[in-house]
Amino acid sequence: MRFAITTRGDSVSNTLMQKMRTYLLDFNLEYNEDQPDIVISVGGDGTLLYAFHRYRSRLGKTAFIGVHTGHLGFYADWKPEEIEKLVMAIAKDDYSVVEYPILEVVISHNDGSREARYLALNECTVKSIEGTMVMDIEIKGEKFETFRGDGLCMSTPSGSTAYNRSLGGAIIHPSIRAIQLAEMASINNRVFRTIGSPLLLPEHHPCVLRPVTDVDFQITIDHLTLLHKDVRSIQYRVANEKVRFARIKPFPFWNRVRDSFIGYSDR
Repeated sequence: MRFAITTRGDSVSNTLMQKMRTYLLDFNLEYNEDQPDIVISVGGDGTLLYAFHRYRSRLGKTAFIGVHTGHLGFYADWKPEEIEKLVMAIAKDDYSVVEYPILEVVISHNDGSREARYLALNECTVKSIEGTMVMDIEIKGEKFETFRGDGLCMSTPSGSTAYNRSLGGAIIHPSIRAIQLAEMASINNRVFRTIGSPLLLPEHHPCVLRPVTDVDFQITIDHLTLLHKDVRSIQYRVANEKVRFARIKPFPFWNRVRDSFIGYSDR
């Protein structure tokens, strides 16, 4: 089996990475950064997002697993003191693989240049460079509304606990093949009106944003911030690709939500 390890870059994470690499090499596994079967992320959820984008061309062949060296994350659920157990399971190929949906983003430009295609594990946000963003929203080929406000966020079920949640979006179990559109500070008065509620779209309902006024936007794909000018449209849909996670121990999603946002108490 081929493996690779990504790290947050701090001393604790780097030390842990070296230890895990040595252990796995002792089990005769091959360290291969170009074509790994499994990628171990050491740091936090941000480190795993980096690993996802680094290996986005191998999503059908590579599984991810996260070790956290800070706070417990949604993707990084292994603790440093558990790495011996983790190494043994990987060495013995004693794990299952779960697949979750991700987001496809296709950006077209008015000058007819090549479309830009991205994959997001968490979300994509769109904001105007300056002023209010005015955008027509189409769902399944039909206009739904004209949005006016600060911006829009389209998230995956896995990313529904991230920026989407802070915008009042619903938390969606990652086994559901859907995407969710949430508003950022929409303008609602007697003249302008939006739905004012997050929209959960199934995989067969693509969503297209079409600029009404400005055509230059700041677009984020997970942790990446991009500037796209002269935009004609931004299309969202559930991607054909999926992200694959290696599962060794049970960690139910709703337990993770509870522990992250509520805290556990047996009283």
